[in-house]
Amino acid sequence: MLFWVFLLFLQRMKLSVIIPTYNEYPYLEDAVHSVSFADEIIVIDSFSTDGTAALAVALGCKVVERKFDNFSAQKNHAIPLAKGDWILFLDADERITLALQAEILSKINQSNYGGYKLRFPHFFLNRFLYHKADRVTRLVRNNGIYFTGDVHEKLHIPEGKIGILNNYVLHYTYKGIFHFLSKKESYAWFQAGEFYKKKKKITYFHLAFKPFYRFFSTYILKRGFMDGVAGFAGSATDAYGVFARYAKAMLLERGLK
Repeated sequence: MLFWVFLLFLQRMKLSVIIPTYNEYPYLEDAVHSVSFADEIIVIDSFSTDGTAALAVALGCKVVERKFDNFSAQKNHAIPLAKGDWILFLDADERITLALQAEILSKINQSNYGGYKLRFPHFFLNRFLYHKADRVTRLVRNNGIYFTGDVHEKLHIPEGKIGILNNYVLHYTYKGIFHFLSKKESYAWFQAGEFYKKKKKITYFHLAFKPFYRFFSTYILKRGFMDGVAGFAGSATDAYGVFARYAKAMLLERGLK
């Protein structure tokens, strides 16, 4: 009996975790502990100045330092270093719960899927917004995968269907309302620049209807109202982010920025 258990252990799929970092010292330890069930953890660090890389080494991670140019290039650099049959991509402000750990181990050992989307509820005003949960492909077979895109990078998977796991990743998205708004501002400028490069025509329809629909979709259709005051505030700031991207694109279009 023990022989068969040992044989199954040897035959199980191996899991690698890749964590990109830059000055993530306060968050990294908890992230690493939450994926301690993995066979290896690779930290791809952008020359942090707060001791992040040294902490990662102390925690038993494999550390690779690379000058940051964009998120896709960082992850693509780390992928060939991963020895696991599967790769889980994790940010330093994210935590894998015990229930999700069990689900991940079950899926990678039994599944024919090419990858899985994970559920990420936003953390806002000191609570998780479970009705504002993104679904992002983060758990994939280590088989010819690669990323494209500078900020909102896209993961390309050459074969296999994509499933969705049931349990949540705890994602400490925003440290407060001002952090939330500052991120919205930076993303808005980036997206406005993308619109400008693609010569997308911005009209007052974009300024008026798009933010309204974002609020309606997040707060009503996705039931953000069930997350209380935080759900309302999150939906409103999301709508502001949409307005900001089109307003800034209009400024660029008219040469006012």
